[in-house]
Amino acid sequence: MGNTLGLAPMGALPRRSPRREEPLPNPGSFDELHRLCKDVFPAQMEGVKLVVNKVLSSHFQVAHTVHMSALGLPGYHLHAAYAGDWQLSPTETQQAKFLTWQFDGEYRGDDYTATLTLGNPDLIGESVIVVAHFLQSLTHRLVLGGELVYHRRPGEEGAILTLAGKYSAGHWVATLNVGSGGAHASYYHRANEQVQVGVEFEANTRLQDTTFSFGYHLTLPQANMVFRGLVDSNWCVGAVLEKKMPPLPVTLALGAFLNHWRNRFHCGFSVTVG
Repeated sequence: MGNTLGLAPMGALPRRSPRREEPLPNPGSFDELHRLCKDVFPAQMEGVKLVVNKVLSSHFQVAHTVHMSALGLPGYHLHAAYAGDWQLSPTETQQAKFLTWQFDGEYRGDDYTATLTLGNPDLIGESVIVVAHFLQSLTHRLVLGGELVYHRRPGEEGAILTLAGKYSAGHWVATLNVGSGGAHASYYHRANEQVQVGVEFEANTRLQDTTFSFGYHLTLPQANMVFRGLVDSNWCVGAVLEKKMPPLPVTLALGAFLNHWRNRFHCGFSVTVG
């Protein structure tokens, strides 16, 4: 008799809590649209290269690169990078007898990225190069955006607009850039944990040239080895084998490339520390 049983009115249904939609992800930068496919292909190697990476703090790191090649004079390059909550990084490059300046600014929102690059600003000579990027995540799989390149110098002025889109599925990613300067399409597919493949197509309207490339990436975790290979429509084949040396922070790489059409062959060896 001390228990009370309450019954809901007839026809009344229990209320459901509103379903929360997951926020859209940040699309990343414009330069990273084709990154997954690009990482499948081996990097060109020639001569002997030594790279030493050093992290000085959580925001600052430097890299030393020494390169010796039979095609040119030996060279040394020092690269310093600073990463913080807000970054405006001037880049200075000295080559031969000319000096170039480049200022980069990037802002990342919850579901979009805006980037502005200012190159070689010269108020006296009235010359400048401006590159603007914008990417927006429309869904969890679809990203759309564009690139605007504007250049001006005495007697010449012009702009190039490029539209871009990327669609990501469970194991593959398709990306397309189309503009007045040409088109760039790529397809990346991850078959399993060890095998990845990529297909790339590039067309340049100014040079009247098109290139089709196929690359593959093979990982051998038990041997701490990575093998990358490529073949393209210019009758070029190449491969790079990377070997990590744990517990040392050292990576060895050996690569070879052959152009059957031009009868050119070159190989390279590199050591990366850090």
